[in-house]
Amino acid sequence: MGTLLNMAAIVAGGLLGLIFGKAMKPRWQEALMSSTAVCVMFVGMGGAMENMLTVSQGSLSSQGTMMMIGSLAAGSLIGEWLNLEARMEKFGEWLKRKTGNARDSRFVNGFVTASLTVCIGAMAIVGAIQDGLTGDYSTLALKAVLDLLIILVMTAALGKGCIFSAIPVGVLQGTVTALAGLLRPFMTEAALANLSLVGSVMIFCVGANLIWEKKWRVANMLPAVVIAVAWAFV
Repeated sequence: MGTLLNMAAIVAGGLLGLIFGKAMKPRWQEALMSSTAVCVMFVGMGGAMENMLTVSQGSLSSQGTMMMIGSLAAGSLIGEWLNLEARMEKFGEWLKRKTGNARDSRFVNGFVTASLTVCIGAMAIVGAIQDGLTGDYSTLALKAVLDLLIILVMTAALGKGCIFSAIPVGVLQGTVTALAGLLRPFMTEAALANLSLVGSVMIFCVGANLIWEKKWRVANMLPAVVIAVAWAFV
């Protein structure tokens, strides 16, 4: 139920974003995209700082640095070997043709960028496990509201490709919900903290790619999330 609600919220936000975007001049869309990128970057920075910094005896100290570096380095190498970004873009191209949007030059970028933004993070995993084990979809309901707002703004700036981010959300969260019983023992507090830290860094990279010419192949960094969870058991 939680995943279906989340997917519906993304579609609803995307449709509202299309209506809003059509009423905007190109320079307004550009300004909206820049402001959206800054917000995404700060969401990533905030999540990373929340998991890295602790207050001890009145002073700040950091933690998880080695885990973050090791996970992102190894995960990026695995992702480059698997070429996940190209595979995701290829799927986006297929969606573009099948949905009659072959002439939309922004479709694939919007799909990939929005998908990475709404799929990466501990909230999706924790919420899906709760939904699968107890039927409690409150966490995914909160995520649905946040995703609705995010996709609304992103669709207005990047086009209708963002709406189809509902597909990877459905696949990811639906799979986690179905396998909740198997995954729960691995989702310890330390594992979720690692996942959140590495995922937040990747979200920051998504925002940076929106402002500057593409610097990071974020989809190729996705294996870092799995390594971050495994790191908690080393």
